[in-house]
Amino acid sequence: MRNIPIPVDVSRLSVSVAKGARPRLVSKETGEVKRDRDGNVMYEVTLMVEDEFGRMELVKVSITPEPQVSAGDEVIPVGLVGYVWEQAGRWGISYRAQSFTPVTAAAGAGVN
Repeated sequence: MRNIPIPVDVSRLSVSVAKGARPRLVSKETGEVKRDRDGNVMYEVTLMVEDEFGRMELVKVSITPEPQVSAGDEVIPVGLVGYVWEQAGRWGISYRAQSFTPVTAAAGAGVN
């Protein structure tokens, strides 16, 4: 399966951090930390995403370097993309972002 990034339009979503950054693991048994192709540690942030109809979902997003976000922060994921994956008959979508902009900083700069 080709791994083509699918851009996510976050302009109509409210996003807040549910769980702050922690290193993403390749294996829970060994504790091996996942790295990107450049050798940087990958971090995982759990976000609470709410759409315009009030539907909410928890989404885990991978990012590098470690973002300075905490639970409860309202953020705008910059460069958020989804990747469809399939393994052993199961499939899903994994997400990756380039960075997170605090909503307060974005509002002051005129970013929506």
